[in-house]
Amino acid sequence: MQTVQDAPGLRAAIRGWRSKGQTVGFVPTMGNLHAGHQSLVKLARARTDRVVASVFVNPTQFGPNEDFERYPRTLAQDQAALAEQDCDLLFAPDVATIYPFGAEHSISLRVPVITETLEGAHRPGHFDGVATVVCKLFNLVQPDLAVFGQKDFQQLKVIERMVRDLSLPLKVMAAPTLRADDGLALSSRNQYLSVEERARAPLIYDSLLKMRNLLEKGHAWRVIEQAAAARLVRAGFVPDYVVIRRAEDLAEPATDERHGLVALIAARLGNTRLIDNLMFD
Repeated sequence: MQTVQDAPGLRAAIRGWRSKGQTVGFVPTMGNLHAGHQSLVKLARARTDRVVASVFVNPTQFGPNEDFERYPRTLAQDQAALAEQDCDLLFAPDVATIYPFGAEHSISLRVPVITETLEGAHRPGHFDGVATVVCKLFNLVQPDLAVFGQKDFQQLKVIERMVRDLSLPLKVMAAPTLRADDGLALSSRNQYLSVEERARAPLIYDSLLKMRNLLEKGHAWRVIEQAAAARLVRAGFVPDYVVIRRAEDLAEPATDERHGLVALIAARLGNTRLIDNLMFD
């Protein structure tokens, strides 16, 4: 596997593949890779001739009180993990490559409406940073296919809308959330959990399952949300949101709506913020 840190080297490699008529898959990441990330590479590998993964901890999607400085940087381990999945090229740029005028002076991209709720409401500016960096990476790599995990469900929907709105010539593929045996969604931030917190963390997924079950039994979605939030609070979580929304646009469903829905939870456990979701169909 080739590792490239600059845009000219990246484009030269891709130009060589394109000259042979090969298709390109892309998996953008912030590194500290786990089995969930590797599954994205595996999906891209099965569908394209060549696969590029990126590792870049993007400063513009972190708020002033978030964990940008302590976010794990594990490039050597990431290189080994990607090589195991037959990734062809790792793009590992520095901040100056992505933001040549500095992150604070970069052009910023905003996807309206869908970014103003849930994660967007609790992390102002987060999705502006996500949309900006993903669009920059798409411009650099120019992939045929980009693969994103469903664990970051709102992020996935933001990127899908950005691609459609800007008429970008690529397909976005959603990959299923990978979970530990006890149901906890795999995440780089899980390593922040203490042993005791890790034992409690699967309650988030269990709550999502119960929310789906109660909706199937005909309970009102607002009542389900309140009950699930209260259960998490009793277990020591501090929820940011526990909601049922339309999967298509994250709008609140109608009272009698039962199809095309998703439950989403974001909650703090100790010093760690966990997110998860579950489609109901």
